[in-house]
Amino acid sequence: MDLKLSGKLALITGASKGIGRATALVLAKEGCQVVLIARDHSGLDSAAAEIRSQAPASVRSVSADLSRQGEIEQVAAQFSELDILVNNAGAIPPGTLLTIGNEAWRAAWDLKLFGYISMCRALYPALKKRSGVIINIIGAAGERLDPDYIAGSTGNAALMAFTRSLAKGAVKDGMRVVGINPGPVATDRLEVMMRNRARTQLGDASRWKELLSGMSFGRAASPEEIGRAVAFLASPLSAYTTGTILTVDGAPS
Repeated sequence: MDLKLSGKLALITGASKGIGRATALVLAKEGCQVVLIARDHSGLDSAAAEIRSQAPASVRSVSADLSRQGEIEQVAAQFSELDILVNNAGAIPPGTLLTIGNEAWRAAWDLKLFGYISMCRALYPALKKRSGVIINIIGAAGERLDPDYIAGSTGNAALMAFTRSLAKGAVKDGMRVVGINPGPVATDRLEVMMRNRARTQLGDASRWKELLSGMSFGRAASPEEIGRAVAFLASPLSAYTTGTILTVDGAPS
């Protein structure tokens, strides 16, 4: 299927690994010019090299800490026109109300919650020029609230509300805003979480793959599956979709 994305300029945050890296590769294969944003210099170089080896696309990478407003503004200043913004940077640690301290809570929200908001604000004028699309990769914990992941559930729920609210206002500018809530995705971060869970539940971290059998289809989603959802939602083929949150979690019981 031709998604009609050839020549579009897409900026992806958190693009050095996991969902962000897979999304950048999918978009590049669809003909997009891609800009990779992350803090990890070596990860960015590796991601850019992988994309260039698999897609005849223009690839730029910019190292930036998106928890810092000044660095967000520096990124935005480099792109006066943009077609697609994919917000993906940031991971919020697990923990209960009494185990997650204020500093850890604020640091996680500065990168993910406020990072997403600030990127949208900084790049909105550039996106508006080209009737652009914003895709926010959020997380299913925002709808399945978890007291053992309270900072993440609360932050993700806030980003869901932000996405829907922004979308209502963006329509008048010919823009679309959509969210994606992935469930478990086969990334390095998931492996760390599953190893910790296996250590607690099974007494052996090396048995972490046994816990995957209880997931839908006996596995986690692949990062590429999330990337393909991003590509379709960002494409003109999904031109009447805005203000919605797509949950990609295998419909767990």
